[in-house]
Amino acid sequence: MDELVPVEISRVVLQAKSEPQYVHLRALDSTRSFPNVIGFNEAAEIYRKLNHERFERPMTHDLIGRIFEATGWQLRRVIVSEVREGTFHAFLDLVSDAEERLVDCRPSDAIALATQFRTPIFVSREVLDEVASEG
Repeated sequence: MDELVPVEISRVVLQAKSEPQYVHLRALDSTRSFPNVIGFNEAAEIYRKLNHERFERPMTHDLIGRIFEATGWQLRRVIVSEVREGTFHAFLDLVSDAEERLVDCRPSDAIALATQFRTPIFVSREVLDEVASEG
């Protein structure tokens, strides 16, 4: 895999459900950043996780986290791996006592889980070079 650059969430933009939602990622080693258009539910989930808001019953990403814990898997990191035809692609980097796996997923779901578990988010250098701007 291409060189990986650590990033952080710099901003989550929540708008009316009919409008696009955004999560902005910023490289930790520079001022380069880029937006990713995501769905309303995923943006709201990331926002809730950043603000430590909880629901009485588990939401989908909470359920996924509980499945990880019940089966012994841990989320080591999230990798935004490529942009294909204007769409970002990502992987969950999972580890257990016995093995490691990369699981293909939408970046918005990956970022929501990384926020929930406080695990690092990485972007391939190639993606960052293609989509990021300074400042």
